[in-house]
Amino acid sequence: MKVLNTFKTTLLFCLIFLHYSPADAQSYKWNTVAMGGGGFVSAIITSKTQQNLMFARTDVGGAYKWDNSNSRWKPLVDWASSAQTGYMGVESVAIDPLTPSRVYMFVGTSYFNGGNTAILRSTDYGETFPSIVNVTGQFRAHGNGMGRQNGEKLQVDPNNSNILYCGTRDSGLFRSFNMGATWTRVSSLNVRSTPNGNGISFVLFDPRSKGTTSSSQTIYVGVSRAGSTNLYVSKNGGTSFAGVSGAPTTYMPQRAALTPDSSNLFVTYANGAGPHANSNTGLNEPMNNGAVWRYTPSINTWSLRTPAGYAKPFSGISIDPNNSKRILLSTVNTYLPQYTAASGGLVYGDRILVSDNGGFTWKDPIANGMTLNSNGVTWVNGTNMHWVGSAEFDPFNTSKVWITSGQGVFSCDNINATNTTWKFNVNGFEETVPRDLVSITGGALVSVIYDYDGFKHSDVSQYAPRHNPTMGTTTGIAFAGTEKNTLLRTGSRQYYSTNQGASWTQCVVSKGGSGKVAVSANGFAFLHCPAGSTNTYRSIDKGTSWTTCAGGMNFSDAIPVADLVNAQNFYMYDNNSGAFWKSTDRGASFTNVANIGSGGSKIIRAVPDNDGDVWVALNGAGLKYTTDAGVNFTTVSGVSNCSAVGFGKAATGANYPAVYIWASVGGVTGAFRSTDKGVNWTRVNDDAHEYGGLGNGNFIMGSMNTYGRYFMSTVGRGIAYGDISTTTGGNRPALTGPVIVDNTDKTFKMVLLTNPVVTNSFEVSIVSDKSQTVQLYIAGVDGRLTQTQEVNLQTGANKVRVNEMSRKVPGVYMLSALSVDGKQQLASIKFLRQ
Repeated sequence: MKVLNTFKTTLLFCLIFLHYSPADAQSYKWNTVAMGGGGFVSAIITSKTQQNLMFARTDVGGAYKWDNSNSRWKPLVDWASSAQTGYMGVESVAIDPLTPSRVYMFVGTSYFNGGNTAILRSTDYGETFPSIVNVTGQFRAHGNGMGRQNGEKLQVDPNNSNILYCGTRDSGLFRSFNMGATWTRVSSLNVRSTPNGNGISFVLFDPRSKGTTSSSQTIYVGVSRAGSTNLYVSKNGGTSFAGVSGAPTTYMPQRAALTPDSSNLFVTYANGAGPHANSNTGLNEPMNNGAVWRYTPSINTWSLRTPAGYAKPFSGISIDPNNSKRILLSTVNTYLPQYTAASGGLVYGDRILVSDNGGFTWKDPIANGMTLNSNGVTWVNGTNMHWVGSAEFDPFNTSKVWITSGQGVFSCDNINATNTTWKFNVNGFEETVPRDLVSITGGALVSVIYDYDGFKHSDVSQYAPRHNPTMGTTTGIAFAGTEKNTLLRTGSRQYYSTNQGASWTQCVVSKGGSGKVAVSANGFAFLHCPAGSTNTYRSIDKGTSWTTCAGGMNFSDAIPVADLVNAQNFYMYDNNSGAFWKSTDRGASFTNVANIGSGGSKIIRAVPDNDGDVWVALNGAGLKYTTDAGVNFTTVSGVSNCSAVGFGKAATGANYPAVYIWASVGGVTGAFRSTDKGVNWTRVNDDAHEYGGLGNGNFIMGSMNTYGRYFMSTVGRGIAYGDISTTTGGNRPALTGPVIVDNTDKTFKMVLLTNPVVTNSFEVSIVSDKSQTVQLYIAGVDGRLTQTQEVNLQTGANKVRVNEMSRKVPGVYMLSALSVDGKQQLASIKFLRQ
């Protein structure tokens, strides 16, 4: 995360004596392995007041902004730490119509970080979010919950930038009068939760309802339930809410759109929260039917506008800002023919419909024939546009439309064409959920992922072919350490390859699905522990038959690992008991040879080209390794909270592979590399590239072909990787001084009261010309915001203690004071952190 742009342009410092530490002479650059989309994009949000300003939110992969000049998407939440993993689930995005540079996000995922939920606030079009308002104690988001394609739940009053509303899943409707800084529940709406856990499905302002007031007076709120009132309206700016008279209740409201003249409200409905059927906890939401209704507020009437012959659930709705009668509509969770695949079979998915007469009649462009433009992402050929929860006209070119889907974003440049072309528009958009990968010396990078199998990459910057035959979610992959052409992968079935993944053959017999696999160094033996199984199975005929591994192992979801040199040896770690298991008979049987402590990661790693060398990440117990196949273990000093370990190509002159870990070293959590077997560590990511931590795959792995390159799993941002930058120079200043600062605002002065080299908390003197509340921001020179603090000042001199710094990395930081609304920078100083 970076600080506000104004920080960069207005900070003035008279004299700063700094030099760079030789230990940090290498800097890094980051990217994600090119796969192309791959996950559910829950919505497109377009600015109606600024051309080409558009955002996409996802259920597990953060949010993106459209970079029109480069025709690509830019990720916005890669700064999320492992304590903010849930922020990758984005429930809603709001653009301020009056000041489009102000962008807000409602983020959180129920099963990460204890449901930690926040409102992220930006004043630079989402480039940075210097203000994070934690609202967990009041209400919570679930970006990956049912109904995540509904919305938007978060909205800015189009007539008053200070006012925001946020609909929640289980706590009702909330409102802010200070640009999202604080929130209070709107008690006048007597709705808190719904049986399906989706709560409020959308909030919508009528921008033409301002009248003589300073804010919009008419506010619509949809509620995700059927059989009772599910559409409410306030006509007095939220002072009171009432059910909209005559509103249909057969189905649940999904989305709504007002015509430009506010004369009509269109609402899409479905018999479920969506985007798919839900029968959890006894619910019956088949998500197979729905309707479209038009409401005319002036005469309080409802008119059915469901397309004839389409008894389907509906979701996306958009109205041409220049033509109140021109409407864009999408089905959702509907499977009608879309196009004929190259294989000759029909591809089934959702439909996009257009009306030019206010919904009386509809055209179905896809029914007339469509072309899928893969845009270089070959694996998308033969897949469908499905779960189309969001459909939007380009407000400044309404011939062009954008839709979201279960595997990414599609656009159509001319929706009026007789035969429409739909482009898979995901350049820069990587939202897969990785499960495993291998980097093969002299060979490829081979990955497996949720939903779309995985890929074989010879160049990680270029789109690559998907594994074929396909089976969807694939959870494990392994290769033979000395016979590197032999690979084995597992999902619902098991496949092996003898040509390094160029082609795959299905194992004749399967003992279960998913789980993890291993292959002996010479490719002779396959091991597989299916998901949920307490048995690990062995095959020595490439999956034609399997036998149970002997030895008394009785722990579930074991992860077998082959020695990469010695074909006789396999290893396993039971993180419940701490037992380290070894096989010396090519996996036929295992023996418990050591206890190294419980609570670690089951994903242990054998070292390439080193017989009997295995490393274990033990989470809170740090990092251990054995060089004698489990007889003795060495604890790596200085490493704590180590959750993953992997290996890559050795540094020039080194006789041991580079070791990569995700851990805490010196109080800093991140990705680290050692070139001397764990004696010294160098951080290889930074606070702006944490990707929410390692996510479901929980792996970090070096490249065996490019020194310094490392790969890491994420919760939904694909496979992130870092490369040593070709830029020379360091990236961490040494702690030397002095630091002299200058404040240019004579009516507001801020001076350090302590030594300019600070450790944790410290004091500043702030001289103010009036009583006021200000926001203090601390950011690193890399632009990453560390923390914010609100302080109340009196006229004259104030002694203020700045809270203990949450960021532990030594270096140069900026302390800046802004007006409480963030519009005016008052003063800034620079200091060094010990």
